Amino acid sequence: MLQRMFSGTIDVLTDSEGYVLIDRDGKHFGAILNYLRDGIIRIPPNKQDLYELLKEAQFYLLEDVIRQCQEVIDKEASETRDHCLQDSFKFKIPVLTLPMPEKFFLSMKSPVVRFAYNRSNNKYSYTEKSVDTLLCNIELFDKLSSQHHNRLCFIRDLSGRNEICCWTFYGGGKKLSEISCTSIVYATERKQTKIEFPEAKILEETLNCTLYQNSDSLENTDMYPYSSLYLEDSAPM
Repeated sequence: MLQRMFSGTIDVLTDSEGYVLIDRDGKHFGAILNYLRDGIIRIPPNKQDLYELLKEAQFYLLEDVIRQCQEVIDKEASETRDHCLQDSFKFKIPVLTLPMPEKFFLSMKSPVVRFAYNRSNNKYSYTEKSVDTLLCNIELFDKLSSQHHNRLCFIRDLSGRNEICCWTFYGGGKKLSEISCTSIVYATERKQTKIEFPEAKILEETLNCTLYQNSDSLENTDMYPYSSLYLEDSAPM
């Protein structure tokens, strides 16, 4: 553009002394001149300055500067989008590492689905399919917490209680129900622990819990002071 201005290719405005008038803000003109001299452009870190420089480069038809500015803008937009997606998909699951009294769960503002499991609690050997069914219970907890974390408070209980695999449901300041997934069976004169996967019953009790959801938003802040609880990052499945 500057070459065309001073070569007579296009008409330009001049003042009474013959100086060429360029109707542009001079804020970034120094950067433009330095680029024309050295072929190097300094991309400003400030977003507003970046967009202003892009406009100047577009006016002066500096394709390389336009490309560099646009690459920085696209990169920042992509990082912002990825960050927003991560924030929108991630959520926190409280994890208990020490036993808590029953009143802890009863005092929660939102309905609670507590899933306690501890494979090492077993006194006997497991039946052949028990490990697989325990994994099914864990996967179901992850799935339900992903789908309903904005309506119910899901707590993963790893505190080492006597339960090997147990679901407990709370709402309205009371214990609604409990589903123990373990039983003792006899096989060839010895006891074994059997873990079951009562999926339909678990789903039913989880839905029953939603009946106790109040109009307030789900808040877990009243649990944070307990040192036996931490939050793990999760994402929808």
